Amino acid sequence: MSGDRCLPQHHIQDDPTFPHPLVVCPKTKPCGYREAMSLGNKYVRLNVGGMLFFTPLQVLTRQNSLLKAMFSGKKEVFTDKEGWILIDRSGKHFNSILNYLREGTVTLPKGRQAVQELLAEAKYYRIQGLVELCQNTLQDNKEQPMCVIPVITSCKEEEQLIQSSSKPVVKLLYNRSNNKYSYTSNSDDNLLKNIELFDRLSLSFNSRVLFFKDVIGDEICCWSFYGQGRKLAEVCCTSIVYATEKKQTKVEFPEARIYEETLNTLLYETMPLPDNSLLEATRRSYNNCGSLSEEEEGPGGPEPRERVRRIHVKRYSTYDDRPLGH
Repeated sequence: MSGDRCLPQHHIQDDPTFPHPLVVCPKTKPCGYREAMSLGNKYVRLNVGGMLFFTPLQVLTRQNSLLKAMFSGKKEVFTDKEGWILIDRSGKHFNSILNYLREGTVTLPKGRQAVQELLAEAKYYRIQGLVELCQNTLQDNKEQPMCVIPVITSCKEEEQLIQSSSKPVVKLLYNRSNNKYSYTSNSDDNLLKNIELFDRLSLSFNSRVLFFKDVIGDEICCWSFYGQGRKLAEVCCTSIVYATEKKQTKVEFPEARIYEETLNTLLYETMPLPDNSLLEATRRSYNNCGSLSEEEEGPGGPEPRERVRRIHVKRYSTYDDRPLGH
């Protein structure tokens, strides 16, 4: 029989390669390693955490490890009533353990968590080579952050970021301590919602838009949108309201407007230039069509028209400058 894994005799006809969980009999007994061999001294039947494995004895004793000590008479082993040797560990990565003992190397599982699990098993079985392989892989493949959000500390730093960026820019200014009045009941929740939306947008568009935070400005919560080095729009989320004859600061959460302005910044992406073949094909098509006559074009040719969406947002230098109810 080939392979490292098998089932009891009454399961072999169904699927000899699928690791069914085994209900282990609580009546176990210690035995010597030779007594545990079901087919002479060539193959070993293992029950590792309910998963069954069938492997040659020489694989288990090939390298210095806990398994070699178990199957060379140095350590007592336990079997169930059917003769399967019991190992009280998870069987999830035991196949990788066997592959490493057989070949001296193994393809590690995908994902940092899976490699860490295999490392724990390798340490338990005292397989030093596999331990070092897992540790080197974890050290080389350190998790990289999904995105990095700068936090500016000065106006000069903000200007440098905006002017040097080849991407559109979205800035969130939030500073709860800028308020000189009390907040309305929902203001703190809305402030958190603005921050959470900023995090979601930065995760979704960080490859196309530069996001950064400002915590030193003179506003409480304000979004700014930039394209090609200039400001395109601004969404101020705070206003002053009267409640019980007292002024209060209200923080709002204009989610739809923020989404709209963020998507509008994508119009100002610096797109890669088309290749020469595409430009040549477009030029030939334009010359053949002759869409504009010389009279329509004028003596200097067609003048390019700048298409820029302009948004006028009324701003106030201080809260007291705003009319009542705003």
